[in-house]
Amino acid sequence: MAATFRRRLQRGAASTALAALVLAALTASQAPALTEAAAAKKQKPAPPADTPIDGGSTYFTDRPPLHRQAPPHETHDSGRDAALGTGPTEAGLPATVLAAYKKAASAVHASDPGCRLPWQLLAGIGKVESGQARGGAVDAEGTTLQPIIGPQLNGNGFALITDTDGGRYDGDLTHDRAVGPMQFIPSTWSNGGPDGTGWGADGNGDGKKDPHNVFDAALAAGHYLCAGGRDLSAQDDLDRAILGYNDSEDYLRTVLSWYAFYRKGTHEVPDGRGVLPVHRDGATRTGEHGGRTGDGTRQSHGSHAPDRTQGSGKPGKPGKPNHPGKPGGSDGTGPTPGGSGTPTPKPPAPKPPTEPARLTTLERVGDKDLSALAGTEFATSPRVRAKDAAGRAVAGAPVRFTLPAATGARFPGDATSVTVPTDKDGLATAPALRAGAKAGAFTIRATAVGRAAPAVAFGATVKAKPAPKADKIARTSDKELTATAGQPFAEDAVEVEATYQGKIAAGVALTATMVTDDQKPVENDKGPYFKDPAATGKDKDEPVRTLTGLTTDANGLLKLPKIYTDAHAGTFLLRLTTADGAVLTVKLKVAAPAGS
Repeated sequence: MAATFRRRLQRGAASTALAALVLAALTASQAPALTEAAAAKKQKPAPPADTPIDGGSTYFTDRPPLHRQAPPHETHDSGRDAALGTGPTEAGLPATVLAAYKKAASAVHASDPGCRLPWQLLAGIGKVESGQARGGAVDAEGTTLQPIIGPQLNGNGFALITDTDGGRYDGDLTHDRAVGPMQFIPSTWSNGGPDGTGWGADGNGDGKKDPHNVFDAALAAGHYLCAGGRDLSAQDDLDRAILGYNDSEDYLRTVLSWYAFYRKGTHEVPDGRGVLPVHRDGATRTGEHGGRTGDGTRQSHGSHAPDRTQGSGKPGKPGKPNHPGKPGGSDGTGPTPGGSGTPTPKPPAPKPPTEPARLTTLERVGDKDLSALAGTEFATSPRVRAKDAAGRAVAGAPVRFTLPAATGARFPGDATSVTVPTDKDGLATAPALRAGAKAGAFTIRATAVGRAAPAVAFGATVKAKPAPKADKIARTSDKELTATAGQPFAEDAVEVEATYQGKIAAGVALTATMVTDDQKPVENDKGPYFKDPAATGKDKDEPVRTLTGLTTDANGLLKLPKIYTDAHAGTFLLRLTTADGAVLTVKLKVAAPAGS
């Protein structure tokens, strides 16, 4: 996986030299203990044994600017809330996202004070993983307005992780994808924790653990970073925690650089106004589900991302090359760092992306209500189309399908709700839905996450399975059935097979009765009998001459319980019947004891 990042981030000797310049400048500005520990580190610490949180998925972000000015009322390490103000654009954190980081760090400190988790570390990871939830594109509860979904983890340049959540979080039924502002893979969120229950957390107290919610994701990330008794004020523990997110030295250096940058101060900006990741040539990128590009790099969302270069905030003079080996100007002039000194042509200014379509309507697809037999899968799944005010399809919009808690129907993973992003045609289809064991009707609701569009209701009916039928019952052996009075018949003496139209009839209910006559069957009060397997005490030996609730197995076979005899000798009749009228009469011969 580390090779994946090296191929992407190493853009020749120029980019390598620049990365070294930026990292050196940033680490030089950190606290002495951090700088000394980093300098003393001789080798990469051992990565954690468990799967990295993001599954080795790709990331893409610029490193922080090399030079900065503190914004007004800037917060350092005093713990005071950052004031809304101006300052370096990259130091601005969206209000809800910033609140989520601070709330998570406070909660972790209360439960694990020895970890010493700084909220700026969560901010550094959040920046690298999702550009602070796409610049703060979240609703009031902290849930992303559109899902942030990574590339398919199909082993092609990434980890190979087949689907573990039935598409519940990532909408992919074949492979997992990293999801949410902190880019958890579904298996890590749901069951990858130390106790097998997963790292998922409820950070905003709404009773749900949603990786698409920044409060939940930040708290889960905090618990993960502190796992194993780590002390994040120690450099080795800090490095191991970050590498547990993504086992790459490039990733480690990038997160540490943002961590150091945010420790120098931040300020709050309105949600949706945060700086978004931009490709190093200044052009924004787009990709599937609004998450990443086809080559795995992070998508840059929105239109407020500045035209940044690879380090220095000082522009070069137009038409004049800078010194070789130094970053070029922010206007695109100047040589490539470490290059020959030849000026690089100014790239064309990127066109700002258009404002994403706003979902206003959910439209049901399909007129018929859904139905299934108890215990089976519905043939079709609920499906809706998302549209904007002009009636155009809206892609990448999260749609939540919810089942009533009381119904036995469930989505994959025993879930009662799933969130699915709309595809390029605006369609969102719920994953396979399985009916419960009980018959009845219920309603499935589809709602647009973070939008006020009216919900769509689907009627669903679960029908009871028809009872299996049998039109013939026959013994599997023609051996005569005999016993001596006062002694039982042989164990499993009577075995029968039920069929329907010549095929085995599994699950057929039969009744066995000791009768006096085959033409006018009446329960006999003497001769062979059964015992009640549920009886206890003195009742357990009481004769039972009618047994109900007998059922054929998967092969249509039934072995009757042991048959006992009393003191009466003679030929007796055992009659087997089904609800469909199939009948079999078996003769039971009881001989008198010898010498009687």
